[in-house]
Amino acid sequence: MKRLLIAVLILSAMNCKEKSNTLITIGHRGAMGHETENTLSSVQKALDLGVDMIEIDVFKISSGEIVVFHDDKVDLLTDGSGAIESMDLKAVKDLNVKGDHKIPLLTEVLDLINKKVRLNIELKGSGTAAGVMDIVNSYIENAGWTLDDFVISSFKWEELTAIRNLNRDIEIAVLTDGDPLNALAFGKEISAVAINPHYLRLNKANVLKIKSEGFKIFTWTVNDSEEISRIRALGVDGIFTDYPERIQ
Repeated sequence: MKRLLIAVLILSAMNCKEKSNTLITIGHRGAMGHETENTLSSVQKALDLGVDMIEIDVFKISSGEIVVFHDDKVDLLTDGSGAIESMDLKAVKDLNVKGDHKIPLLTEVLDLINKKVRLNIELKGSGTAAGVMDIVNSYIENAGWTLDDFVISSFKWEELTAIRNLNRDIEIAVLTDGDPLNALAFGKEISAVAINPHYLRLNKANVLKIKSEGFKIFTWTVNDSEEISRIRALGVDGIFTDYPERIQ
């Protein structure tokens, strides 16, 4: 009986270790390799492909709503022009996005995901922190979501500071396109859980350093199969990709 118990404990430990080493697949702007980025169709495609997490980008527009879009101007992806932050909701909803889509509200994305996977909300615009946290809190209070369902990230570190001042427990990831080691001090300052660098900035030495400091590493945006294998071998925790099916 004692030997059986020991065997069970060993197997359990092995399973826990295996789970902890699982690479997280993060759908970049949904699954933008298949559908127009940051649209409901792209989010749905990411869900269909079985991602562990979906990443989207948000701005606060002039009428106060939080909308899901990547560029500061709408010219490239829509039939309109101008800065998205200067538009009100009617103007945003009147735009036609390439592929016959509409720009969604953050709430529309949340309703579609409906707690099926975690959501990484990247704060693209200034002044987005409070509005995003209001929505997060509302969905926690009224729709059964939890703080664990969310990660907040941004290249605008002042927005991450604002998020931490609003909520001490929500997970924060520090986005950086420079030397990822330069983000460590700030990450500690705001109690971030992860550093999110560009994959070409990573090597064995800095991955070990970042992880030794207690951070996870979610790297962006890796689409080539060979590069996915190389980055996986470095020991990162998750990969942002436009093609989630390429991460096995």
